Amino acid sequence: MSLLGPAEIRILANKLNIRPTKKLGQNFVIDAGTVRKIVRVAELEPDDVVIEVGPGLGSLTLALLPEVRGVIAVEIDPVLAAQLPLTIDRHAPELADRLTVVLADAMRVLPEDLPEERPSALVANLPYNVSVPVLLHLLETQPSLRKVLIMVQAEVADRLAAVPGSKVYGIPSVKAAWYADVRRAGPVGRTVFWPVPNVDSGLVAMVRREPPTTVATREEVFAVVDAAFAQRRKTLRAALASWAGTAPAAERALRAAGIDPGARGEQLTVEDFARIAENRTSESST
Repeated sequence: MSLLGPAEIRILANKLNIRPTKKLGQNFVIDAGTVRKIVRVAELEPDDVVIEVGPGLGSLTLALLPEVRGVIAVEIDPVLAAQLPLTIDRHAPELADRLTVVLADAMRVLPEDLPEERPSALVANLPYNVSVPVLLHLLETQPSLRKVLIMVQAEVADRLAAVPGSKVYGIPSVKAAWYADVRRAGPVGRTVFWPVPNVDSGLVAMVRREPPTTVATREEVFAVVDAAFAQRRKTLRAALASWAGTAPAAERALRAAGIDPGARGEQLTVEDFARIAENRTSESST
């Protein structure tokens, strides 16, 4: 089996009249060494079923297929979705039966849109403009996902893997931590893409874990997170005033949760946010 090289990718794109668009956040990986690195860092096992978002012209798909039981490629572009099986048939015909192509928007795809065999891993070069929403949507709607290896804009990678107290710790950091342990898994240079983006990229690895033990729902916890970081320069007492109804109500919820009302959102863990949500829930029910 051969992987796609830069020249072949451009020839294929010209044949299909494909021009990567900013609207879809398309930057195709043209470096075989990079796709091999992604597969290696993903630590996949032969029994894994991978969901790949935005397979594009198939560079990463070709590298994934020999390593796993199956690849579910979710592609929003009908031209690319139709071409992918043809590319696999040409380069790895013996692996063609491992590929399932789903023509869909990954932001809206649900379990019933996918094959019965549930995906165990997400490995993807995520479109820059929707990387965090796509990631969080799939983690929520595909509970079978146990591990993740994604390539995203470097700034986004930093935010996803940030810890409390970091300057870039924020909404993506907390929400990702609800689902998984997250870490930066390495840098990716600009020249491995076509077209070459104006930003660097990075790999983010995630291992699913149970969410914090709490009586609050995920939606209730995430509402606190959104409110806390909507005005991140303000203290939590002030930032959560509209969420709680009043600033004094926010202070009561914070103190009941063991949180200093004068603290700011970037200092809190996901478990802290869950406790705050619990105390608003209990207060509103009395």
